[in-house]
Amino acid sequence: MVALLTKIVLLGIIDAVAVLAVYLLIAGEQWVSLAVVVVAVALVNVIYLKPGLLPGKYLTPGLFFLAVFQIFVIAYTGLIAFTNAGDAHNSTKDDAIAQIVSTSQARLPDSPAYTVQVFKQGDEFGLLVAEPDGGLAFGTSDDPLEPVKAAPDGWSELQLGDVIKQQDEILALRVPVSPDVNDGTLRTSDGQNAYVFTSNLVYDETTDTFIDNETGIVYEDDSRGMFRSAEGESLTPGWRVVVGADNFAYAFSDPQIRDPLLRVTVWTFVFAAGSTFLVFALGLLLAIVLNHPTLRGRKLYRVLVILPYAFPAYLTGLVWAGMLNEQFGFINEVLLGGAHIPWLTDPMLARLSVLLVNMWLGYGYMFLVCTGALQSLPEDVVEAAKVDGASSWRIFRAIKLPLLLVAVAPLLISTFAFNFNNFGVIYMLTRGSPRFTDTTLDIGATDIMITMVYKVAFGGGGGRDLGLASALSILIFIIVTIVAIVSFRRTKSLEELT
Repeated sequence: MVALLTKIVLLGIIDAVAVLAVYLLIAGEQWVSLAVVVVAVALVNVIYLKPGLLPGKYLTPGLFFLAVFQIFVIAYTGLIAFTNAGDAHNSTKDDAIAQIVSTSQARLPDSPAYTVQVFKQGDEFGLLVAEPDGGLAFGTSDDPLEPVKAAPDGWSELQLGDVIKQQDEILALRVPVSPDVNDGTLRTSDGQNAYVFTSNLVYDETTDTFIDNETGIVYEDDSRGMFRSAEGESLTPGWRVVVGADNFAYAFSDPQIRDPLLRVTVWTFVFAAGSTFLVFALGLLLAIVLNHPTLRGRKLYRVLVILPYAFPAYLTGLVWAGMLNEQFGFINEVLLGGAHIPWLTDPMLARLSVLLVNMWLGYGYMFLVCTGALQSLPEDVVEAAKVDGASSWRIFRAIKLPLLLVAVAPLLISTFAFNFNNFGVIYMLTRGSPRFTDTTLDIGATDIMITMVYKVAFGGGGGRDLGLASALSILIFIIVTIVAIVSFRRTKSLEELT
């Protein structure tokens, strides 16, 4: 009975959330998303209310999280990769028009002074305006002035002290006078009086153009997400449009990004493969040494070995960055007697430092895995080899290592994929520096593809370019997928040989 009630309550919550989502999606005219939500919720109700279908009851939660956190993310990234999304193209065309008008406004010379009161609801501000005809109107940055008898319910008036404390937000408040953006906005500097600000740029909805009243220049939609004049001058911001494969073409054709991208890609493979080899080699070596039956204090040694793995990677990266500092780092000042070795500023030394620090972070985990794998190897095979007179090296090379690789090969593949996207150690240790000198982009010798994507997406010197960053993310996904498929096939061949 309790299980039935719990199921009904949970389904009720899911259905209530779905009803709210349906309402919002209809309001936003998101018909594809609406269809997906309706079908998904209907399937969930059928699966959990209909008797039987036991496998579906267990699979549904996993499939839901797979769809939300994997499939949706990949699909959305792929969608953005074919658009011009970025700093200059971050919204819809209507939002861009409103923003262009708003940012080019100046105070109307003959604007009357409107008496206003500032109101607030949550993080949103609004103005209650006493109009010249004696009426009252209320509006916000998103909603133009509408006649009212008093401020709407839920809004609280700000007193003078509150206005002073939140002066920056109030100065940025621009309330449209009417639904027509060309009519201007009301702004207040003191929270008591407001004036009309209008733009010299007038939007003509019939021709879909902007006209500059001062110069007479006409700006037309260039079908690339910008209003552009015949002379090539554009108005910002633009809006998001589909540009096809332009982002991919740009990444491989423009020397400013193509050349750094090629170098970063090569280094990413070297970093991922080198890190995987180093952590495996050191972890296996320590596992063999500390697995010897005659070694005393093995438990203590094993605890000491896995300590680096127990510390947060981000903290470890910062600590190593300080230790490798050329001027006052522990390694140069103490271990090397005051030497000035540019561990993090010379391109080759910086790459070597990144590899060594990443080995320090990862060998503990590989040690644990290799220890367990070595302890699970069949002893009878090893004993038979010893009876046949095989040396320790021959036993390791011909018997233990192949059997060990069969067990840890999937882990090595996942380690390679992880290091291919190991953002943390690169960003916390070097932030990709030293920077390349032959490009205007903020890309350096230790950047890997994922840190390059981050810099492109979040403003690495040239502003945010989400479309290009998404295209590079799809490229990373394809590369890792191909490497994983090839590696798993080789692993299957290795199992057949053993």
